[in-house]
Amino acid sequence: MAQQINLQRITRMIQQTLAEIFVQENKNLFPNNCVTVTKVQVGVDLSLAKVYLSFITTQTKAVLLEEVKQHKGYIRRMLGNTIGKKLRKIPDLRFYIDETIDYVTKIDRLIDDLPIPPPDTKGV
Repeated sequence: MAQQINLQRITRMIQQTLAEIFVQENKNLFPNNCVTVTKVQVGVDLSLAKVYLSFITTQTKAVLLEEVKQHKGYIRRMLGNTIGKKLRKIPDLRFYIDETIDYVTKIDRLIDDLPIPPPDTKGV
């Protein structure tokens, strides 16, 4: 139980720190784009962190994700400089596109397109 709470605390710390890094470095690394860290999953052994990103971009999301991956070493170094004294091991970062917003938008559209008849008020 204590290990799980500690892992959650570490995950939140990594997510918050990465979000701050993306805000600070956005103009230099990804001009005219907005990158948001939506979720982080860290393995129990802290060797890997899956980082889910959401984009507001003029490019395709896949192209911007590749740009993020190209800067992975720099981003990991910045993460290590910030939280390196709190963690013995800085996890390897794997970046993924968070499709949650697209999925919610699609579901909303499907619900809006349902042929729902108006309620019958005669029986009341």
